[in-house]
Amino acid sequence: MVQEKNDGINKDMVLPPIQQNRPALSWEMKIKKKLKTMPPCLGKFRPIVGQSCHQCTPNSLSKKLGQNSFLGFNNLLSVNETHTRYRGWLVRRVCCLLFVSGCKVYASPVSKRQERVCQSNRVKEALTADHKAPEEGDSQGQTSVLSPFISLINTCISPSLLRFLGWLMLKMFPSRFDRIQVNLNHLSTLQRASQEGSPLVYVYVRQSVMDCALIPLVLFCRNLRVPYTICPLQIDSSFLRSILQRVGVVLLPPAALTELEAEADSVYSSVMTSLVRELLHEGQAISVGVSPESGRGGQWLARIRQLIKEGSVPDVSLVPVGISYDCVPKTNVQVGLNSLLRWLWSILWRRPGGGVRIHLAQPFSLKEMCDSGRCTVDEWLPLQDLLLPVILNNRTDSVFGRRRMLWLLPSELKESTHSERDLSIAIVLHLIFSATSCMAAMSTSLVSSLLLYKHRKGVSVSLLCRDVVWLTEELLFRNKDVGFGGSLVEVVHYSLSLLAPHLIIAAVPSRKDPFIVPRPSLAATLHLTVQAQIVTHTFILEAVGACAVSAMLCDVARSGVSSRVRSDGVDGEELKGDMEFDVALCQSELNERALQLCHLLPPGFMPPCQSSQSFALDAIDSLVRCGILIMEEIPRDVPICDFWKREGALSWTTTDDPYHSDSDCEEQDLRSFKISQPSQCPEMLFFLCSMLAGHLRALCWAITGLDLLHTPLPEAEFVDLVHTYLFETANKKKQNYESCSEEAAHTAVRTLIDLGVLSEEHQEGGVFLSITPLFQLSENRQKLHCFISQYLYN
Repeated sequence: MVQEKNDGINKDMVLPPIQQNRPALSWEMKIKKKLKTMPPCLGKFRPIVGQSCHQCTPNSLSKKLGQNSFLGFNNLLSVNETHTRYRGWLVRRVCCLLFVSGCKVYASPVSKRQERVCQSNRVKEALTADHKAPEEGDSQGQTSVLSPFISLINTCISPSLLRFLGWLMLKMFPSRFDRIQVNLNHLSTLQRASQEGSPLVYVYVRQSVMDCALIPLVLFCRNLRVPYTICPLQIDSSFLRSILQRVGVVLLPPAALTELEAEADSVYSSVMTSLVRELLHEGQAISVGVSPESGRGGQWLARIRQLIKEGSVPDVSLVPVGISYDCVPKTNVQVGLNSLLRWLWSILWRRPGGGVRIHLAQPFSLKEMCDSGRCTVDEWLPLQDLLLPVILNNRTDSVFGRRRMLWLLPSELKESTHSERDLSIAIVLHLIFSATSCMAAMSTSLVSSLLLYKHRKGVSVSLLCRDVVWLTEELLFRNKDVGFGGSLVEVVHYSLSLLAPHLIIAAVPSRKDPFIVPRPSLAATLHLTVQAQIVTHTFILEAVGACAVSAMLCDVARSGVSSRVRSDGVDGEELKGDMEFDVALCQSELNERALQLCHLLPPGFMPPCQSSQSFALDAIDSLVRCGILIMEEIPRDVPICDFWKREGALSWTTTDDPYHSDSDCEEQDLRSFKISQPSQCPEMLFFLCSMLAGHLRALCWAITGLDLLHTPLPEAEFVDLVHTYLFETANKKKQNYESCSEEAAHTAVRTLIDLGVLSEEHQEGGVFLSITPLFQLSENRQKLHCFISQYLYN
């Protein structure tokens, strides 16, 4: 593993200090004496990441990132005397303190903010609707009602405390991370955007509590305005809460245990909307994290869009932020003073757990995205309208549209119309996709994906090294930045050392190199799955196309007809032995299978500004580009390309119909594909299919487990029971643990609700889930199970 100096385009490579002193593994010399270099780019240029969408925000895209094509990376943890104005031996010992004292901190006034928030019409209407409004002129009564939120309103940024915590993080983080690399290409653009007047809103995908600390630290060290950070944590210690609120951290109310519980209070929602309005009026920056599984955090973006629509805020500049970890730190929802002290004590005795790479994308205008109307191209339809006619009625054609995900925003969030709510959800989905696209693929991500999806039964180190080189080139070819470089042995050695607790590395004397197997346990599989998510996101087109091909191959296998049967109707033999892959696949049917699978994908994999039909076509085309599929040549008298010899090609027709077109009379050419290189291609095909197998398998298991549930049940209890069933099923099979995570259970239940398998009933005790009458029939559940399981490679 290496990090780059920021003095050019990959001119010099230096090993992290923690790695230079690390003893060599015994198998390093067994691979090859000649070390292969792992380039972090193709040719001379790195992949350009972080550009704004050319369709939704063309005006923002026209603002170039900068004059230089690549400015390099800066390691925040490498602070020396060159970062200060002074020189000398004493400066080298206190350089971090001098650096922090020289960083610029912007003022954060809070004068009369509490009064403006409490007297806003939005808060008064919420108090009246909630029957908590005091009598006119009773300001003391209003203050008592809003007392749980007063500390949140008075959140500020203290320059002295911010500098102290910045110094503390720069001293403590080297015990946790090898390096924190920041892409310098976009910082000048952020500086210009902040000077233009529009407040900046940083949006990242939630992975760990560390996210909330890394973004302010990066901006603080680069002399940019430190944002107010929305942190959905429940802090028990009042002392710790007061410290965090003085450095711009907006926490949950003391009485709320979870973010969902806090959003259920209409007064809290109104107070937070008014607080965001005041912060943006002050010109403050805001940092918001969004969860791709549940959509938590998206309500803050919906509040900002609502303020822009009302005219309370002219505009904001959204900045997607991609944060990539070699090992994602664990997250605790509740944090107390004792847990913080234990964590600080533990990092003093542990070695660094990998590095971090941060990409700040090009800012773009939220008002432009809303006004352009290009954020969505498909009609938003319920999932049951999109798929149930195909599942239950065996319809061959699909309904064009996009799956409506109303659950991404809290139901308590007030939206005037369904179209307004759909627009807010589209913005949330677009930012999840943009932030994920900015993430770099780390070396641990490549190794995890190879071990999970390609070499589940184990692989030798030499073969693993070969596949790492291949996968790196494929990622770079798809314009994905990689967070590593250097010699192949160092890259693989570094990754295996970080993933060692989750692997079984066996050195057999009879073998030339060790054999590596993923540890067959829940914790190990879930850790590898989290690390491999960025690779799945990069290969999502190929994965969808491969699953569509697998579904059609399953139909051929079930039909009992030889795979040598062509679409021209030649009689085939009965299937004997293993199925060959010399099979013709109809293009239109492949597109239909891919389109149907698109509707089952979790949020964040598809940008809302691209139609589902276009995404499905791109999925099939991606398999052609990577060589898995080739166009089937159908013998005919006149080749398709010979236009002059086609009968009636130059004939003209006359008609009074102004909408008539000659192309309407042309017969569509039926095209088909076949799998290329039958001896080698299946391995690649099944590698891609395995990327979506965890999500689809969890959905199949959840459908099977409905027989054991006695509904109606509260939603939380229902999800817990499904999670327990998924775990018991995986534990019984001793494999496929990636399908039994809490996120997988939550996503499966939400998909079943959207499909109409489960219905939501709002009662006094909360939301209850029950099986709908349509799917109380085992026959319909079996049809649904068969439809989803067709995409699973077995």
